[in-house]
Amino acid sequence: MGADPLAMTGLELMQAMAEGRLPPAPIARLMNMRGGTFSHGRARFEAEPTADHLNPLGGVHGGFAATVLDSALGCAIHTTLPAGASYGTVDLHITYIKAIAPETGPVIAEAEVMSSGKRIATARATLRDSAGTLLATGFTSCAVLLPR
Repeated sequence: MGADPLAMTGLELMQAMAEGRLPPAPIARLMNMRGGTFSHGRARFEAEPTADHLNPLGGVHGGFAATVLDSALGCAIHTTLPAGASYGTVDLHITYIKAIAPETGPVIAEAEVMSSGKRIATARATLRDSAGTLLATGFTSCAVLLPR
């Protein structure tokens, strides 16, 4: 492994995780996120809901979709950042379109950056099932944290 994440651009970091040269973020294991393709301003990966993600009413908790979308949005923004820079979510807006159940199977999150400035970056994302049905959408604004 040995790669120095602080010396990598955001895109290099995302690609290193996708290729297994760096370990994935711990949240990826919790949310069953896998795969990942990244390019400048774009992120795509899958996640799979299970019974571990159920709310008390028996549906997949809305936090599952929100977390997966938040991750895709943040990763897309990270691909635009220079080495040593990071970001922090300022706001996150999720619109739920269709309920998710463990039977839904893998879901695909796709995010793209809308603007990336010196201090604020924005991105939008979709969450779809394997048939392409729209399950949720997301939008974020993130503070860009430049290295000192």
